[in-house]
Amino acid sequence: MPAVTVDDLSRLPRIAPPSGESRGRRVRTVTTAPAGFEGEGFPVRRAFAGVPLEVLDPFIHMDQMGEVDYGPGEPRGTAWHPHRGFETVTYMIDGTFEHQDSTGGGGLITNGDTQWMTAGAGILHIERPPEALVAKGGLFHGIQLWVNLPAARKWVDPRYQDISRDQVALATAGDAGALIRIIAGDLGDGRGPGVTYTPITMVHASLSPGARVELPWDPAANALVYGLAGRGWVGADHPALSGGQLAVLGDGDTVIVEAAPVQDSRSANFEVLLLGGRPIGEPVAAYGPFVMNTRAELAQAFEDFQQGRLGTVPAAPAGG
Repeated sequence: MPAVTVDDLSRLPRIAPPSGESRGRRVRTVTTAPAGFEGEGFPVRRAFAGVPLEVLDPFIHMDQMGEVDYGPGEPRGTAWHPHRGFETVTYMIDGTFEHQDSTGGGGLITNGDTQWMTAGAGILHIERPPEALVAKGGLFHGIQLWVNLPAARKWVDPRYQDISRDQVALATAGDAGALIRIIAGDLGDGRGPGVTYTPITMVHASLSPGARVELPWDPAANALVYGLAGRGWVGADHPALSGGQLAVLGDGDTVIVEAAPVQDSRSANFEVLLLGGRPIGEPVAAYGPFVMNTRAELAQAFEDFQQGRLGTVPAAPAGG
């Protein structure tokens, strides 16, 4: 997992351990993400499958894309499609993805880059591997997260953020056995570059075998830990977690993650994605590419898309 790597973790800023009066969050549930396919046929794991929306709030949906090593001609993407009412966050760990949208936003993301698209009032976009990757194949692994917008923000103008790997805040904790990448939100003294309408924290942590971290966590936010690869334990009560599993944590102000002393052959480290967000607490009406508050708004979103009110697909360049 290239993402962002550091040779000497001891040189990074350290996240101070919580005080002795801190309360570690215990694990409520551990679920295993089922496999499926998205877009034109790229493999995904549905990380939030079976977890109630009220527990995930403000998060709506998350796919782990890959990990897959494509042969020549095999990489797949999506066709042009609409969104309204939320934000899509695409974090690329391995490989390259190309984004284009109806507002002119877009670009390439690769190996630790993130694209943050606010659909807001409505947008059309496409995500696909570049032609060079399709021709030769290669490793593909990433995350796409959907973050809800509150009713007051669902009609904001669409926005695109290109967050390069060099902008991500890096830190370590404890005995410097973990690389902590802060993509959005605050963690200790570190602040991620992602600009969010809904207060969230998004962190990718790589724990060396046997490493343990205790991270301060906003007590007003929820806490989710998803295993990207490897194995270990999570929470104050220490249940096991491995790649493809999601732990939903309960109340508290500290998140604890520990890597098993021996990892499997596919991953040198215990790789986890940590998510936290302050719940919006509003009704959710979601179907397909739209996340609204009422069924009437959902029906309006489909009508607006069919009538071409969510934007138009840009013309292909001459000779394209």
